[in-house]
Amino acid sequence: MNIATWPCPLPTGRTSEELVVQFDHTRSHRLLVVPALFDEANKLRRMTVEVMRRLDLSGIDCFLPDLPGTNESLAPLAEQTLESWRASAEAAARHFDATHVLSLRGGALVAPPHMPGWQYAPQTGGKILRALLRARTIASREAGREETIDALQQLGRSDGVELAGWEFGPELFHQLETAEIRKSPKQAVIEQSHLGGAGLWLRAEPDEDPEQADALAAIIAVALDGKSDGAE
Repeated sequence: MNIATWPCPLPTGRTSEELVVQFDHTRSHRLLVVPALFDEANKLRRMTVEVMRRLDLSGIDCFLPDLPGTNESLAPLAEQTLESWRASAEAAARHFDATHVLSLRGGALVAPPHMPGWQYAPQTGGKILRALLRARTIASREAGREETIDALQQLGRSDGVELAGWEFGPELFHQLETAEIRKSPKQAVIEQSHLGGAGLWLRAEPDEDPEQADALAAIIAVALDGKSDGAE
């Protein structure tokens, strides 16, 4: 495993140097990993990398790029949109010569739908937002402030809003409210029940589960060993 950078194109025509965690030995199977979004990305980061480690041992190259405004990116999140992330994911697929894609949770909202691969426990934008909105109202209540989800939604649509430390611009907020999973006949859905146990995004703090990582990696490795794509 090594951490490198990749040139992510921006809507302005310029590029942003973003980080990528990669296992690259120029093998035939090359998996683009599109991570979960926002707070769920933090909770699933360890598991995501552990799945990549297991796939590397199975002879599969893996690439986990930062999208602008996420993880270690210096690009402002408030300037991002679902369209810009989709363009970034497409660019990453080309840059790394990816043959397949694995999206996790909200990553399915921006992963290239034309690529063969998998969607792990895909989640709609509206449900992601509602979880973040609830978390903010609870934190506000504990701090002695009263905020309502309705008021925060109005603010998010007009001016943008901070949720769990993430600065949402109004365009991204509005898009997420109605964003549905990008279903693809080329991508199999891996439900949490296929892995066993509860999803790590439900835990209060980032955590890991080796058995779940084993199960997710095995589903992908077995499919790539015997099929040309991940669809079932």
